[in-house]
Amino acid sequence: MKCPKCPEGDTKVIESRDVAAGQAIRRRRECLGCDYRFTTYERIERPNLIIVKKDGARQVYDRGKLIAGLQRASQKTSVSGPQIEELVGRIEEDLYARGENEVESNVIGEMAMHELAKLDDVAYVRFTSVYRSFKDIESFERELKMVKDRAGA
Repeated sequence: MKCPKCPEGDTKVIESRDVAAGQAIRRRRECLGCDYRFTTYERIERPNLIIVKKDGARQVYDRGKLIAGLQRASQKTSVSGPQIEELVGRIEEDLYARGENEVESNVIGEMAMHELAKLDDVAYVRFTSVYRSFKDIESFERELKMVKDRAGA
């Protein structure tokens, strides 16, 4: 692995750890030339998954977009970066287990909401409010009532 700071091509692995529910390996590396330390991730390469948007447009699944949306919803909550990685790993595992080349975007959104609901109510409500694009306060209140009922159960 080439060092991102200098032209050195030799690095050593200092630490390895499973992340994303075992779907990836996080490696801490150190350059043998300049002693710079950096992190890399190894993931299984999977076939392209096509996302069918609400308007019928198709695009290649982008893990980064899902992570960014979950991070925005989780700002200033107890949800950590590694938890988001694991959540996305579970969603991807489910998507690929379906064995389909195409999946509708609403399926991913529903999966993300379901997973977030297990982690943090505030992150769930934030994600849901953007994903479902509530048009009025009543629909938002209905969703909050469902969260409260679930928390009380």
